[in-house]
Amino acid sequence: WLTFAIAGRVLRQLRHDPRSVALVTLVPIVLVTLLHEIFAGAEPLVSHIELSILAVFPLFIMFLLTAVATVRERTSGTLESLMASPIHRADIILGYTLAYGVFALVQSAFTTLFCYWALDMRLTGSIFAVLLVSFITAVLGIALGLLASAVSRNEFQAVQLTPAIIVPQVLLCGLLGERDEMAEWLHQLSNAMPLSWSVDALEEVAQHSNLTSHYWSSLGIVVGCTALALALASRTLRRRTPWPPSRRTTPPPMAERRATSNLPRAIALTGGAARGT
Repeated sequence: WLTFAIAGRVLRQLRHDPRSVALVTLVPIVLVTLLHEIFAGAEPLVSHIELSILAVFPLFIMFLLTAVATVRERTSGTLESLMASPIHRADIILGYTLAYGVFALVQSAFTTLFCYWALDMRLTGSIFAVLLVSFITAVLGIALGLLASAVSRNEFQAVQLTPAIIVPQVLLCGLLGERDEMAEWLHQLSNAMPLSWSVDALEEVAQHSNLTSHYWSSLGIVVGCTALALALASRTLRRRTPWPPSRRTTPPPMAERRATSNLPRAIALTGGAARGT
């Protein structure tokens, strides 16, 4: 219940942020349209690029949105207030993941269906298999963004982590060239990056009408990396401000029980106060 309360508050805040909504819905469509026009008529290259983009854009956009928005929540005091309550860190991480996951689903669906219907992307397998990979990759971006926000003190530091976390994955995922044609050490390095397995899963959908074992194994690796990133984000999430002045380091048991029972209402009030500021 607390997880859903946190997710609802975050969703209400994101819904009133037109820049975030535009970043999720409009920017990917504009960029993929530009790429389609640049490589117009160059099949099957253009379909390969569009298919790879369905993994690259969700990872990049959701990472950037999650990292910056979560750091903003921390600097505004909203996240610090939640962490001062008896809520478990895992509930906070899951709440943020669920909220951003809704945006990830919208972003993945918009871009995937646009590429398939409007840009006539060539595909042998099911469009729903593509959508599943795109969505899970977007959730991976959310997990990495939460991890980046946990080690960033401000929004600029969160953005600075993009070249270190996202760009190498984009360069080695197979978007710019076949991974099998890379130097051996680059190929092994790309195997350690989850985006490479997302692109591999998409390539399986492009080449086979049925879902292959390699598709599921590649998707499983991405899911495992996502779970690991969420676990690390939960472990590294710390308060940056001291507990409000008091001789007690923890609330008394009765006060803690009362605080827990009122947490959903407190979370909603915290969100309203943050919007008011």
